[in-house]
Order: sequence, then structure tokens, then C-alpha cells
Amino acid sequence: MPTSQLIKLVQDSLDSTMPYIAMYIAAASAVCTLAMAADAFIAFRTKMYWLPCNYFSLTVLAVAMKLPLDLTALDLSVNDKFARISSLVLMSTAVSNFMTSLGSMEDNEIVLNMAALGILVVTIAGNVCIHIAKIHSFEPRLYLFLPQQIATVVIMLLFLTMLCCMSLMVPGAKRYIGLRYNEMHKSVSKNRQVEWGKFSSEELENMVKGYWVMAQTSSPQFVLARSAISSVSGVLCLFTALFLVQVWFVRNRLEAHASGSNFNLAYLDSNYGPSVYWILAIQTIGVVMGTLAPVLRWLAALWFKISETEGRSFRDELKVDKYWTWRLEEWRDSPLPFHVQNRVCKKILRDVLRFVLNLCIGVQILFVSAGKLVLFISSRFGSAVFFCFCKNKRPVSTGAQVDFSQYVLLEGEPRLPYKILKNICNEADKLTCVGEEKQPRNLIQLLKKSSNFKGVG
Repeated sequence: MPTSQLIKLVQDSLDSTMPYIAMYIAAASAVCTLAMAADAFIAFRTKMYWLPCNYFSLTVLAVAMKLPLDLTALDLSVNDKFARISSLVLMSTAVSNFMTSLGSMEDNEIVLNMAALGILVVTIAGNVCIHIAKIHSFEPRLYLFLPQQIATVVIMLLFLTMLCCMSLMVPGAKRYIGLRYNEMHKSVSKNRQVEWGKFSSEELENMVKGYWVMAQTSSPQFVLARSAISSVSGVLCLFTALFLVQVWFVRNRLEAHASGSNFNLAYLDSNYGPSVYWILAIQTIGVVMGTLAPVLRWLAALWFKISETEGRSFRDELKVDKYWTWRLEEWRDSPLPFHVQNRVCKKILRDVLRFVLNLCIGVQILFVSAGKLVLFISSRFGSAVFFCFCKNKRPVSTGAQVDFSQYVLLEGEPRLPYKILKNICNEADKLTCVGEEKQPRNLIQLLKKSSNFKGVG
């Protein structure tokens, strides 16, 4: 058997497995979709409308990104090109969903996850650019979906940049929340004169609710979900999903008006066979489910903004709080992490490092300001629509009830409306009722034997 014929047989044998690989990609995409759907379902069930991320992770996502990572596949058919675009859009949507997960990680975990995700995204972007440059240099008719592919790569890199901004904010926000908690705890202790046995039941109930509000609103995932960058991420995610819908219409129009020419991309078969349709369908559903959480976080932040009773100036609206740049400023002002004996080299390295970090601080401020601007503009449109359709509705008056908004620790973001605080307090009431029904006997026995809490904690 000639060598060329042998090579062709081997290649055909390898290509015959492509439909099974496509099913594997579709299965990985389905797992990602189900995880995002589970997060949305649980959030709605527990009335956490900022949709914390509990089940979704990036572990399976790399398998679903096989198409844009493949440099050797021709991908000449319309379905192949559209599958590449849907994979890139799914990647962008997944990155947007992953943002709130940073709040539940320690600093070293954030570094490792960001490094792994950054390598994956940059590799995908580089491979797509190389594939576009090599394929489209031969025939102008291969330029189908070229602008859409470039746009999705740019959007994916933009989502990665926003995720980096969020990861740099997390340590500063946690530190700020810890300081605010200590201040609030001291203030409450001084005002209440905490003494054993001198609490009325109403005072004790209000204090428990106050601490519960502090615990719930200082949750890192909750803080990230209502941040400015999370809001602009939701807007961009919605735009990306609509962009994919537009590409769907272009694809269907190409197939409907395909002519019987010798070389028509609409008639070419995919290397992945009929399984490519499974990839298209599942990844499109994944984009829809993945868009739900970021958009609802944006709408929740929009609702918080509309519900604000205190008017602020435009300058105050765009003010960037210190916790956004605290980590970068700490790196900038700290000495070099390595020892350099030569004084001139040490000065040059320090100046270069300060220049790079100042540039990063500027980019961080730019993204946060852009997010606050998007939230401010959308809140103005949203408030106009709200007052048009709800003219007779007025904010709920709290009357003589305790103002629990003072227990919200993070400033600089939209204030929480009364309804959210009421839901949080109702959750505390439910837990109190559960505690009354299922009383902890061992704890009660310990409390009866105790005269005070000195030495506890």
C-alpha cells in the first residue's frame, strides 16, 4: 500500500471519531448548563435574587471549549463556524457567572483560579486568531462570520479583564467589611450596655436581627453581585446573548437561500457530523441559562439604585471606593519582593513596577467608573419607567420599626431597599421559630449553669 493511501486511511479513521468527540463536547456543555440552571433555581427558591454561584465551576468548561481550541480542523461549514462562535459566547457567559464565586475563595485560591482561567482564555483567543489568519488567507469566500468571530474574542477578553478587576477587589472588600463589623459591634455594645439578664425580649430580637443583617449583607458573594462591575457584566452578557441570536438568524438565512453552486459553505458537511447540531442546541441553551444570573444581578442592583431615597451628585455617583484599589496600592507601596544589590537596577525595577501598577490602578478605576456610569444611566431610565407605571405606589413606610439599614456594612454601592431588609429579617424570624420548636438541649443546659459569658470567644 502506498504511503499516501496509508496516511489517508489513518486520517479517515481518526476523522470517524469526530462525531463522538462532538457528543462529549455537548455533554460537557450540558453539565455547565445544568449547573447554572441549578444555581438559578435555588436562588429563586430561597429569594436570593442576586443569584449566588454554588454549583457552577470552570472544571468542565475546558472540555466544552474544544472547538475554538482546535487549530487543525478546517471548520469550513456554516455549522462549524457557528459552533465556534457559540462556544466563545458560552465561555464569556460562564466567566460572567463565575464572578461571584470569587467571594467564597481565599486569596491563594483566587490566584490559582485566575491563573488557570487566564491561561485558558488567552489560549482560546490566540488559537482563534491564528485559525482565522491562516484559513482566511486563501479564499475570500471563507470570510463568513469573520466579524462575529473577532467580536466574540474581544468580548471574551473583556469579560476576563472585568473578572481580574473583581478578583483584585475581593481582598480589599473583605478587609473593609471586617473593619466595619468591628466598629459596628463596638457601637452596639456601647449603646446597649450588654449585661447578662438585662435585655428585654424585643431588644434581644432586634439585636439578633441586626447581627443577622450584618452577616447576610457582608457575604462576599452578595457584595460582588451588587458591585458596579457585576452590573456592567450583566448588561454586556445580555448584549452577547442577543448577538448570538443575530448570528442564529444569519445562519438560518444562509441555509434558506443557499444556491447549488460547487462551493457553498451552507452545503458543506461538518467534520463532527450530525452531532454538531447537539453542540449548537445545548450551547445555545447554556448561553440563555447563563445569561439569566448576570442580567438578574444587574436588575437587582438597578432596583437597589432606584429605591435609594437619598439623592447624590453625579460626582459622588462615580466615586471609586478605596477597597477597589487597596490591593494594587499595597503592592505598589511595598518594597520589591526580591533582593537586588545594584542600586541603579533596583531603582529602575521599582520605577517600572510602580508604573505598571499605576497603570493597573488606572484601568481598575476606569472599569469601576464605567460600571457605575452604566448603573447610573440605567437607573435613570428605570426610574422613569417605574414612575410611569407605578404612579400611585410609594415606598413602604417603616413607621416606628427599627432601621436595620445601619447594619449594612458595605458603603459606596446602591443602598438596599426596605423589602430586601425585610426578607432578611423574616429569614431570621423563621430561624428563631425553628429554634423554638427544636431547642438545643445541651446548649440550654450549659447556659443554665453559666453566670456570664466572660472568657467565651
